[in-house]
Amino acid sequence: MRKIPLDKMRNIGIIAHIDAGKTTTSERVLFYTGKNYKIGEVHDGAATMDWMVQEQERGITITAAATTCKWKDITINLIDTPGHVDFTIEVERSLKVLDGAVVVFCGVGGVEPQSETVWRQADRYSVPRIAFVNKMDRTGSDFFAVIDQMKDRLGANVAAIQLPVGREGGFNGLVDLVEKRLIHYKDELGKDFEVKDVPEDMLADYEKYRLILVEKIAESDDKIMEDYLQGKAVTNEELKAAIRRTTIANKFVPVLCGSAFKNKGVQLVLDAVKDYLPSPIDVPAVKGTHPDTGEFEEVAADDKAPFTALCFKVASDPFVGKIYFIRMYSGTLTSGTYIYNASKRERERVTKIVKMHANHQEVTESVSTGDIAALVGLKDTKTGDTLCTEKNPILVEAMRFPEPVIQQAIEPKSKDAQEKLGLAMHKLEDEDPSFRVSYNQETGQTLIAGMGQLHLEIIIDRILREFNVEATVGAPQVAYRETIRKSVPSVGKFISQSGGRGQYGHCVIEMSPQETPGTGITFEDKIKSGSIPREFIPAVKQGVMGAAKNGVLAGYPVTDVKVVLVDGSFHEVDSSELAFKMAGSIAFQEGMKKANPVLLEPIMDIEVVVPEEFMGQIIGDLSSRRAKIIALGQRLNLRTIRANVPLSEVFNYATVTRSLTQGRASYTMEPSFYSEVPAHVAEKVILGSSTTKTRKTF
Repeated sequence: MRKIPLDKMRNIGIIAHIDAGKTTTSERVLFYTGKNYKIGEVHDGAATMDWMVQEQERGITITAAATTCKWKDITINLIDTPGHVDFTIEVERSLKVLDGAVVVFCGVGGVEPQSETVWRQADRYSVPRIAFVNKMDRTGSDFFAVIDQMKDRLGANVAAIQLPVGREGGFNGLVDLVEKRLIHYKDELGKDFEVKDVPEDMLADYEKYRLILVEKIAESDDKIMEDYLQGKAVTNEELKAAIRRTTIANKFVPVLCGSAFKNKGVQLVLDAVKDYLPSPIDVPAVKGTHPDTGEFEEVAADDKAPFTALCFKVASDPFVGKIYFIRMYSGTLTSGTYIYNASKRERERVTKIVKMHANHQEVTESVSTGDIAALVGLKDTKTGDTLCTEKNPILVEAMRFPEPVIQQAIEPKSKDAQEKLGLAMHKLEDEDPSFRVSYNQETGQTLIAGMGQLHLEIIIDRILREFNVEATVGAPQVAYRETIRKSVPSVGKFISQSGGRGQYGHCVIEMSPQETPGTGITFEDKIKSGSIPREFIPAVKQGVMGAAKNGVLAGYPVTDVKVVLVDGSFHEVDSSELAFKMAGSIAFQEGMKKANPVLLEPIMDIEVVVPEEFMGQIIGDLSSRRAKIIALGQRLNLRTIRANVPLSEVFNYATVTRSLTQGRASYTMEPSFYSEVPAHVAEKVILGSSTTKTRKTF
């Protein structure tokens, strides 16, 4: 029996640039909805949603935390996401399963680099959103400047639905443009506020910005457009309904303001979540494919439909082992039942279902459509797998995981720690798809790779403290890639005769650069004449994919290459899967040598905020680091410099900015794309790689 009507449910995430105030806003939400009896502060290490030791020590969010709370007549499943770019995978997988989002912007910083990243992620998954301009009490905050930046940098159709009353330290209330009222806060906790008429001195501003709001809505809503052109007055109810329609259709973003830390404006954000963000039945049906036929199917948000869910996160719990976070798209699920993993084509048994509140678990017997919960007892499920019934299998579109840009060597300090280290890294790899572990055969090193220095620092800290493994780590290194610049045919032959049955494998492939960067390695079979039996073709693919893990220039993984199997031959007796796997590997390696291989390096999008007097030094320093300046801007009395710069040139850049600007500059950086390494730099990288191999060998 469903406890919560579907139209009274909201699945939302809080997303933003680092330090915009996401977790502080989340803590207020928990307090005002009655989930917590007191407010936890990030700077005290007492925030409920930042439950990891590493989060409390650093005052940042590292992992997305989920909870459920009630506001008025709705139930909110809330996910608080990290703002640091190193943990962008947490935002990615949360947005995949959410119906709406609250995007928090700093009233002073405005639209910052990671704000753009999370906005693009929300665009990719077509997530309706509302914007909350936070920190309106801070010196230098400017509500309308942030709205202008949202239009210019994000290309968003936005308009204010509130106006701030008072500036900076004098910020003490809000004017509601929809309801025509003033909300004045009376106490420090923000629980008590009084609703008044809009004061005389703000009526002109109210009329001006209400008209702007109506015009913006009219651009996207035919009903309001018709009334507006006919000169009819738009009622509050009509305006509210139109804001909801256009927000859910992703045509409009309402902008609110407040100060979460000073407890002002958060209740109105909750009202906006209730009034404007969609329930599970308001968003388009989730699309999927049948695992056998490949035909497209839609999943209706209905308890009576067959069970369908997506596992969007795997986490380790010290008491119950692994827990699997799922979003229910349809049907109901009861603990103790068997389900089908359509991605792995295996049956799984659910031993327990829990509702999460950060790291606390509340056992529940069943979950229904729209719920976000966690399962215990699964064995082979991974992030991105679709769970369903065996009679009605379906595959929901998989998630995209970013490629790591930085790597470090790691070794256990003793033989006893070897096995523990392997288990720890395997668990962490299951939890975090942006963390990769590989073994370099030539150097004998175990390499861990991630999204940035902080990402790997947290991983290593968890290995040492959580899993009690003593290990030594090397210096961070750039995760280079290799690719090709021209199309070539290549032949792979593996023939071995050593008495008795031999080995024979022969394949011909065509290799070419991918048209779209970031596509990775793709394998296509165009064998038509039966020159290679069907059962050996997967072995050729295995050989190609295995060879792609180590390129021919410096042993880095190969990317963005299209491989087409076009011909080959076999021997009735001597051919085997192993022989064709070797043939595929040989063909790929030989093709790489002929196809003009090049080295690729990760390019970072960096924004430096610096006082004007130090601007010349920063630009000069960036230019010396092979940076390409994209834009110069102004933020209050500071200047901003936006540039693309190779990651290899900006290791420990914080020290450089401090010394050049007397500690007055700050910067943010995120991976942007891979680009070809200039020849003179590539020579050094290749030489350094071969020196490492030689040193390790002897």
